[in-house]
Amino acid sequence: MLRESEAGDRAAFIELFASPEVRTYLGGPRRRDELEHAVPEVPGRRPGLFVIDLDGAMIGTVSLDRRDAERPGHVRPDAGEAELGYMFLPKAWGCGYAAEACAAALDWFADTLPSEPVVLCTQTANDRSMRLAAKLGFAEVERFEEFGAEQWFGVWPSVTPSA
Repeated sequence: MLRESEAGDRAAFIELFASPEVRTYLGGPRRRDELEHAVPEVPGRRPGLFVIDLDGAMIGTVSLDRRDAERPGHVRPDAGEAELGYMFLPKAWGCGYAAEACAAALDWFADTLPSEPVVLCTQTANDRSMRLAAKLGFAEVERFEEFGAEQWFGVWPSVTPSA
């Protein structure tokens, strides 16, 4: 289930950002003591960010944010495309939850902003994320070097929702 974050999700948010496994392709883990100090009581409460809830517990997040115009990789001349992002606790890996949650978020987005593309950027070394992008229907637009690694950049074509 996708839902808004709650105070009870704080420990899972800290675990996501402190996990070396989760953060392998996202700039590395952050120090737990810094996160304990910095993470608000109700973390992640903002438009476009969803907590993935499995049986009452947070197992990850999925988000749709505007891609920074200064970064490489765009499909619109004015940039600012919606970019899909996701992080899951390792215990949830390999169960199909990422595909299910991301598909639900993409459906929500298509209903909310029909005809607007969604982009995804991931390191080519991240095999799991590359497979997920393909499973979700993202098509490769380009590859480029960023953050010292080759990045794969793809677009999910907008779909007009059925009435």
